[in-house]
Amino acid sequence: MRPLIAIPIGDPAGIGPEIVVKAIINKEVLQAARCVVIGDKNIIEDAIGFTKVPLKVNVIEHPEDGIYEEGILNLIDLHNVDMTEFRIGEIRGICGKAAYEYIAKSIELANAREVDAVSTTPINKESLKAGGIPYIGHTEIFGALTGTKDPLTMFEVHGMRVFFLSRHVSLRQACNMVKKERIIDYVIRCKEVLATLGVKEGTMAVAGLNPHSGEHGLFGNEEVEEVMPAVEELQRRGYDVAGPIGADSVFHLALQGRYNSVLSMYHDQGHIATKTLDFEKTIAVTGGMPILRTSVDHGTAFDIAGKGIASEVSMIEAILLGAKYSPNFTGA
Repeated sequence: MRPLIAIPIGDPAGIGPEIVVKAIINKEVLQAARCVVIGDKNIIEDAIGFTKVPLKVNVIEHPEDGIYEEGILNLIDLHNVDMTEFRIGEIRGICGKAAYEYIAKSIELANAREVDAVSTTPINKESLKAGGIPYIGHTEIFGALTGTKDPLTMFEVHGMRVFFLSRHVSLRQACNMVKKERIIDYVIRCKEVLATLGVKEGTMAVAGLNPHSGEHGLFGNEEVEEVMPAVEELQRRGYDVAGPIGADSVFHLALQGRYNSVLSMYHDQGHIATKTLDFEKTIAVTGGMPILRTSVDHGTAFDIAGKGIASEVSMIEAILLGAKYSPNFTGA
């Protein structure tokens, strides 16, 4: 049967609800997955109204109760938004709290194996804080509620997969984090993530940090002193890994199929490569957890929320990627 995908609607004041209702009626999504939306009925009905999509809301208690047919949106209604306080496009504590509760319910369903994957929509960090939620974002929430110490982020776009040695730190800090032991640890863990997705063949490429990977120390010693020794040690241990490979070519080579994935040395190195290739179809996969999570990689877009003009392409891709990997997903 088609995989069951849980979709929390994200911050109800953002574009999450409207991209969800638009994605639900997409033909590819209908063919690939059975979608269970977790949200608030009032918010969903508002989104259906201003987007003018032909959907009927079917409120259910459990995913197995859904009617998975064209024109039906199966909703687990948490009924947690006071519409007298709600304002679309605004930071509100009630919205941050509601968004967290949608995510938590989705994780509960995935932990209980009632759904095969979770595909998330945008949340707002300020709204979370205003709502008294002690987590800064999705990754931290998923880590805490699945008991995962350090989830890994993988981007996928047009079949190219990119991991990140560091994420939200300064560029100076990121350079300081390019160390042999960290690279070894990350390659091993990234390989484990790929295996949980059913990707067990192929070479992982390790990107260089400096231009042309430092030209053997002519401009930068990180490759000579840290990256190359890490790659050589991994190869001695039997890991199929190559590098360092210049960042100006490694992503192109991966896109061509030479490598099954790339370990980017820092946040923007990999983000620029993937999002320049196709911003809307760059989808995040959170790895190293016992459950499968895919996500759009854009924000709540409060400035256009409620206008019905937000693109649903990323939401569609996130659902399709969850459906793609869930049949082979083994969990961490």
